[in-house]
Amino acid sequence: MTSLVIAEHDNAELNDATAKAVTAAVALGGDVNILVAGEGCAAVGEAAAKIAGVAKVLVADDAQYGKQMAEPVAALIVSLAGDYDAIVYPATTNGKNITPRVAALLDVMQLSEVTAVVSADTFERPIYAGNAIQTVKSSDAKKIMTVRTTAFAAAGDGGSATVEAISAAENPGISEYVSEELTKSDRPELASAKIIISGGRGMQSGDNFPMLEKIADKLGAGVGASRAAVDAGFVPNDYQIGQTGKVVAPELYIAVGISGAIQHLAGMKDSKVIVAINKDEEAPIFQVADFGLVADLFNAVPELEEELGKIGL
Repeated sequence: MTSLVIAEHDNAELNDATAKAVTAAVALGGDVNILVAGEGCAAVGEAAAKIAGVAKVLVADDAQYGKQMAEPVAALIVSLAGDYDAIVYPATTNGKNITPRVAALLDVMQLSEVTAVVSADTFERPIYAGNAIQTVKSSDAKKIMTVRTTAFAAAGDGGSATVEAISAAENPGISEYVSEELTKSDRPELASAKIIISGGRGMQSGDNFPMLEKIADKLGAGVGASRAAVDAGFVPNDYQIGQTGKVVAPELYIAVGISGAIQHLAGMKDSKVIVAINKDEEAPIFQVADFGLVADLFNAVPELEEELGKIGL
């Protein structure tokens, strides 16, 4: 069995999600190759070659892949699919955008958000917002899947895979890049942050989120939010953590003013340590929290900031 992992990157650096997807691919058995599709992405290919367990890295360096547009990238993957038994993509925004198109073009099922590889044709994935684990056995000749990277450890370094430049596939020409608006921040990306502090409806206003940002800056943390806070317009959509947002599993997750709806818990309950601050002692968030503080966040958060200052943070 040979698997092709699709690299997650920004054309300059390889995202840690790729090494986690490699771990899932190795569990399938057989050789593992990585595809790096981008523009000016030679350095990414070199980084991918150093991941342990990888036999070969294919680099498609072309302008049409620079912005990870779904249609041309899917066409490239399909052109290579004949040599592989499995296509593995991290369950990132790009993965969720591109993988369904690949599965449709190949006329096979997609296995979404895989959290465990039982065997080469049997997998586990969460359903019902993570409240149940479904075991799925696929009889398709090719397995097309996205893997939830929070469920897999990153493959180590020390690999020495060969790097091969490949030609771009024909662009379907049915979409084009126009523009993008990105939120710029010096804080770590939520998917890779070791510490995350999130605010919910209890923050009452977007004007109060700087309270959390001050804590985040002291801890080197990412700032997230519940869907309720995003829908209320407190913060942008890319802050959202939960079933319909980002799925995270940091070392420390601090939930402030978040009640703990099942959809939010689905996105953060795998965090190593969960701390909840909420004035409602019956809030569901306390059922998953390792440490809970029943208090008014407008008192507790400034006190936390003050205490962190006392220890030099």
